Amino acid sequence: MGRVLRSGVLFYSYLAALGALAAVAGGVSAAEKQAYFGDLHVHTRYSLDAYSFGTRTGPDDAYRFAKGEAVTHPQGFAVQLDQPLDFYAVTDHAEYLGAMALIDNPAHPLYGQARELGILDPGTVAGRGRGHPQLADFVSQHSTQAERRSAWQDIVAAANKHYQPGKLTTFIGYEYTAFRDGGNLHRNVIFADENVPQDIFGRLQSMNPEDLWRWMDAQRAAGMEALAIPHNSNGSDGWMFDDKQTDGSVMDAAYADLRLRNEPLVEVSQVKGTSETHPFLSPNDEWADFEIFPYQVARWQKSRPRGSYVRDAYLTGLRVQQERGVNPYRFGMVGASDTHNTGSRFDEETYAGKVGVLDALPERRGSVPVAAAGAVPAYRQVYRIHYSAAGLTGVWAEGNNRQDIYAAFRRKETFATSGSRIRIRMAAGYDIPANFLQRKDWTRTGVVPQGAEMRGKLRAPEFAVVALRDPNGAPLQRLQIIKGWVENGRKYEKIYDVACADGLQADPQTHRCPDNGATVDVSDCSISADKGAASLQVLWTDPDYTKRLRAFYYARVLENPSCRWSTWDAVRAGQPPRPGINATLQERAWTSPVWVN
Repeated sequence: MGRVLRSGVLFYSYLAALGALAAVAGGVSAAEKQAYFGDLHVHTRYSLDAYSFGTRTGPDDAYRFAKGEAVTHPQGFAVQLDQPLDFYAVTDHAEYLGAMALIDNPAHPLYGQARELGILDPGTVAGRGRGHPQLADFVSQHSTQAERRSAWQDIVAAANKHYQPGKLTTFIGYEYTAFRDGGNLHRNVIFADENVPQDIFGRLQSMNPEDLWRWMDAQRAAGMEALAIPHNSNGSDGWMFDDKQTDGSVMDAAYADLRLRNEPLVEVSQVKGTSETHPFLSPNDEWADFEIFPYQVARWQKSRPRGSYVRDAYLTGLRVQQERGVNPYRFGMVGASDTHNTGSRFDEETYAGKVGVLDALPERRGSVPVAAAGAVPAYRQVYRIHYSAAGLTGVWAEGNNRQDIYAAFRRKETFATSGSRIRIRMAAGYDIPANFLQRKDWTRTGVVPQGAEMRGKLRAPEFAVVALRDPNGAPLQRLQIIKGWVENGRKYEKIYDVACADGLQADPQTHRCPDNGATVDVSDCSISADKGAASLQVLWTDPDYTKRLRAFYYARVLENPSCRWSTWDAVRAGQPPRPGINATLQERAWTSPVWVN
């Protein structure tokens, strides 16, 4: 496998840390919160694009996959998790929902015509090639509301059928796929329980997300609670987190309330790149250049960084609040796969693409040369080489059921990971006792959890953070707190290394841990056996606190370096890693912020 994980001190320190985190962050009583992991962004054959990529598995298969069963990839091989997930949501595209799967039924009146045109052939994305009409045009002419409603009913039924509290929590959802001038404005809509509308709201109803939120308000008034999660803001070309309303007018309290009520979360990491921040926006953050997908979605055009990344949105929210008294960007963080294969593993080693047959093999995703043996290596020029392996959502909740996990979404007591099952928790307060990190119960101690707001005082608040490694991932290298604030209309941010692995100490001037010397052998992807930590924890006070200034704080933890998926592909092919692409990465996790007002 190429990974050195369960050797010597590290493995036994992991076991000790696991017990410590259970005491500190959950598992002690029924009232205390546990960490649960899930994926809220999954496509099956009911999505128009997924079907055109060759995906033939459906919602039932997706939920069985989440429970740990194998599913068949569109290329024909099996995909299976190494451990089940706690919650899962199928989120097929609202537009022409289920149309392709229905047309591919020999009993359907359009089956013969669709076969003759070739639009049912796997890989005919958008119906291009061989001169026949575009797939979307064909489907739009022949899709009916009754057929879309039938597909939605199948999705709802599958989620309810597979809901097993305590084992797998299933959420009913779908994807809303608006664009603006080529910029991505997609959202996943997640319903709290089995109460859902007969028809769903997609971009064919309106390309304006504000109309989606108003529709959600109407459903809520009718007893159907839901929230929306924006994703791939990195590909929004700056539109996702603009400082104006959709019509260009100034953001007001009504807009902020509408957005916050319907969008308490944001997807910060997934296959199409990580949206935390960008080197252009955070030049003093050495870890800002992480799995950046620089393009607009499904296009070669670059996406403008400003207005496209989450940390910048947090800063914009503070500036809008300073100027107008409202903050529309007070959302928590989650991660997801956005797989179009019904299911996807979340580690770099077993990555098998995200768009069916189009990137199922290393040559197709650009990680392995396609030239004949002995020739100068030639690679396919595909933007999918910039794709990440996955993202994952974590929540702190009292139980594994719809009520408790959805309540955690609403509290923003969430965290996101780049795919590893790192557990990370943060709380803030004043006069936190020195033994707080060893206490059994954070919930009833008066601290403010991640995702919440707190009233600042003239002195700095304290932050308690605990992170525990994924036992199947690399050890942890450093624990950080990212601070952002606005002063005199200008945005500022600062990164603090607050806990270092291997007994190292952060420099008091630079606030950086020394490099711990962890290495990766890219010839076989083995990693250092004696570097890194099983857990990192800290009770920290901001040394640069400025009274009466609003600020946000969130925690980020980084693993030791390990091989990127493209390097794993190269190793298996007996090739060196592709030049110009990072051979290694540092998996990580982020908490939702605490806002200090």
